[in-house]
Amino acid sequence: MTPAINSAKHAGIAFQLHEYEHDAAAHSYGLEAAEKLGVAAKQVFKTLVVTLDGKQLAVGIVPVTSHLELKQIAKAAGAKKAAMAAPEDVERTTGYVLGGVSPLGQKKRLPTYIDDSAQMLSTLYVSAGRRGLEIELSPSDLAMLCQGCFAALATTLS
Repeated sequence: MTPAINSAKHAGIAFQLHEYEHDAAAHSYGLEAAEKLGVAAKQVFKTLVVTLDGKQLAVGIVPVTSHLELKQIAKAAGAKKAAMAAPEDVERTTGYVLGGVSPLGQKKRLPTYIDDSAQMLSTLYVSAGRRGLEIELSPSDLAMLCQGCFAALATTLS
């Protein structure tokens, strides 16, 4: 059990776990998850941690087929600028290793922003707290569990 799974269980929401054999050589953890689970890549979301105005950490959740727009997450958070957080800050604050960072059950609850494309889906997949393990849940349950809000955060990768 990971803290993410425990968080979902404790909340009593409907969810499904999906496990696959993670390939350490995979270039993109999220695209690997979509391929190995046989689901549309636009349904699999990655959890990214940013630093707002050089001091506050926040979480951005975007489809693996997209790029997090730093200006957009800064705007959604009411900050002037955002930058990707240092890997050691991400792991220390969330309690998860890179490639397995879940928006659920983090050691420290961070302000969380979910790309508004999630609202078009009945369910989406996010990391369940380790590489090779995804949790499928509704976008509204995700937002409720991480006290997140929806905002335009991403641009599709070409």
